This record gives sequence, structure tokens and C-alpha cells, in this order.
Amino acid sequence: MNSEYGFNTSLLHMPKIDNPFGSTTTPVFQSSAFKHDDSETLEKIFNNKSMGFSYTRISNPTVDAFEKKVNHLEKGFASVACASGMAAIFNAIVNIVQSGDEIVAAASLYGGTVELFDDLKGLGITTRYVTNNIPSEYEKLISNKTKLVFAETIGNPKLDITDIEEVAKVAHKYNIPLIVDNTVATAYLVRPITLGADIVVNSTSKYINGHSNSISGVLTWGGNFEWDYEKYPGLKPYKKFGKMSYVVKLRNGLFRNTGACLSPQNAFYNNLGLETLGLRMQRICDNALELARFLEEEMKLKVSYPGLVSSPYNETAQKVLKNGYGGIVTVRLGSKENAYKVINSLKIPFILSNIGDTKTLVIHPESTIATHLSQEEKVQSGVYDDLIRISVGIEDIEDLKDDFRSVIKQILMIYGE
Repeated sequence: MNSEYGFNTSLLHMPKIDNPFGSTTTPVFQSSAFKHDDSETLEKIFNNKSMGFSYTRISNPTVDAFEKKVNHLEKGFASVACASGMAAIFNAIVNIVQSGDEIVAAASLYGGTVELFDDLKGLGITTRYVTNNIPSEYEKLISNKTKLVFAETIGNPKLDITDIEEVAKVAHKYNIPLIVDNTVATAYLVRPITLGADIVVNSTSKYINGHSNSISGVLTWGGNFEWDYEKYPGLKPYKKFGKMSYVVKLRNGLFRNTGACLSPQNAFYNNLGLETLGLRMQRICDNALELARFLEEEMKLKVSYPGLVSSPYNETAQKVLKNGYGGIVTVRLGSKENAYKVINSLKIPFILSNIGDTKTLVIHPESTIATHLSQEEKVQSGVYDDLIRISVGIEDIEDLKDDFRSVIKQILMIYGE
């Protein structure tokens, strides 16, 4: 089959998956283990000498199909699906770092990722944060202890944009891999591996799934980074596997032994969600841009969205992103009280801590997803007590605008602003 189909055709038809009985979707193989005709076959599977399935904690046909689809989508070399986005980040990082190592990361990361990096301190792994997300600032923090660079394509909720190509050049100058969290952008807006990223992480609970029905994550190995096995001694025993050394080590150790595997049922939901990713993302991006312009121009509010000319990240967004600027819009309303009033009065958006749904979602980040961060960390992440985050859905845009118009006029009039 043609490997160069357009985005939406590829989602439906690539890669080719042989499903039993002519099924057009990969079924749920809801089995914890798989039988074989003889012990020799099972031995070969356990010793990486033969393809096959033995135990769902290690691999499963439904999950395998999802991994292959994401891998094709991200133009990677191999993908590993996990029970959550956080599990994917943990596996991607801890597979190559050890006590005494350092990470250089953008400061504008999702709060849960910052908390994970705080937890890594207990393992002797330190993170140094780049407060201004530009390539030269990453280079200033790299030392002989640095083992990886980590960034998000679109910061959540700061909405800064990483110049992936240039940051990758900085990392590779020091023979260090770049890991990019592409959750907010998805492959519809950018494929980080094609710009030089070495490992891509997605919280597939978000846009890839699209319907808020599954917690899951996936990491994708690009296959291009040349490992220095003296610098990364944990990979040295797997050197014989060449480009697959990173993934083989992961699957035979950390991933298998920590048990954060994706369930077959959730993989099934994700496979379904993937089919409409392009359609949903285009509608979401169109809606987000129009809503952002409306809130800024008509409502006269302080709006952050990479697609706005007023955004300090607009130039980088135009360079890095294709097809749109993402589905998240943030607005500052002058006080926490105002923020709560607006959130509580809106009729269409759901108040919940997720992004990437077909439905519009709204939240107050400072009191929820960033509540455990220090004040300094909140500021670096673009979190303020008067800020609301809107994850724009696929509703009719005029309905969304009418809802926000009515509520914002009422609330700001009540508070005399």
C-alpha cells in the first residue's frame, strides 16, 4: 500500500493490520495470557528470538496494533504504549538516566511532569529548568552530567512553542537526545521526529483518544540517535540490537517490570479515536483560533493563544506548527473570584481536568493541575490565580461565542470591570 497517503487516509488505512475474520477494526483481545502449541515456541518468545504474545503486561495484539498506528503517525522506528502519559514519560526518561545524571527541561511544562521530575530527585536525578524557551538558553544549562533534554511542543498551559529543530541541534551538539512531549500539538500539527527530536511522548488520553474514555500514553523512538554506550552504560548490554537497543532495553526491563501496561480495552478505544484525529484537530484548531480572536477583540480580554499575532510565540508557532495552532486558549480575568464566576456560569463547557475532548472543557489551573507547584514554578508554567484554561471542542463556534459573551459581560459588569 502507498506509504505516502494523506494524513486522514493514513489514519484509516496505514499501517496494514491483519485482523481476524475480516474485521475492519482491531478487536479487543481481552486475555491476560496467550497459549502456544509447544514449550519451544514460548521459550523463543521470552528470549526475543521469535515474535509472538505471551502475557499482556508485556504485549497484546490490540495494544500492538495501536503502537504500530502511532508509530506510523509519528514517523518513528518503534513505539511502546503505556497505562498513562505520565508512565510514558517516566519510561522514556528512566530508561537512559541513572543516579547523578541531570535533565535540562523547559520550565513551562505541565504541572504533573514537573512533579514527576521532583520525584526523580529521590533517585538522584536532577532537573535544570530553562525559564526562557529558546535554544540558546538550553545550551547554557547543559553540563557533562546532562543526559537528555526535555520539552513540550506547546507548553500547557503557558502555550509557549518549542523550536524543536533548533533545540535538537543544541542537544545533538553535546551528543544528548531530545525528548518532546507532543500531546497538545499531536502529529496533525507537527511530527517532532522529522524536525530532529529523538523520542516523542504523547498522553493519548487527550486528542488521540478524543473522547475522555481512556487513560493511556505512548512513547515513540525515532531510531536516528547514535548512542554513546560509555555515556549511557545501561544501554551497553543491548548494543548488539543496534537501532533497537533503546526499545529492547525498555521492553526487557523497566517497562516490563514496572507493569504500567496499556489495557486492551483502552487500546481499542484509542484505535477508534485515531481514525478521526485529523478531522477533530482541524475543527478544534479552527474553533480555538476564532474563539481566541473573539475573546481578545470583542471581549477585550488578555488572551493567550499561539495563533494570535499578539502572542510572543506566534512567530515560532508559524515556523513549527502546520494546519493550526492547537486547541487550548487561556484567558486572564483579573481575579480568582472572576475566574471562578466565569467557569461556574458557562453553560456549554464541562468543568474537568482534561484536554482534547470533542467537548469544550474549562478549568482553573492554579487551584487544580498546578496546585502542588511552588509559586515560582507556577509563574514559570504561566499559571496565575486569575487564569482560566479552555480546551476548545468541536461545537458550533457561534454557540461557544454566545455562551462566553453572555457570561463574561455579566460577570465583568457585576465586578465593575
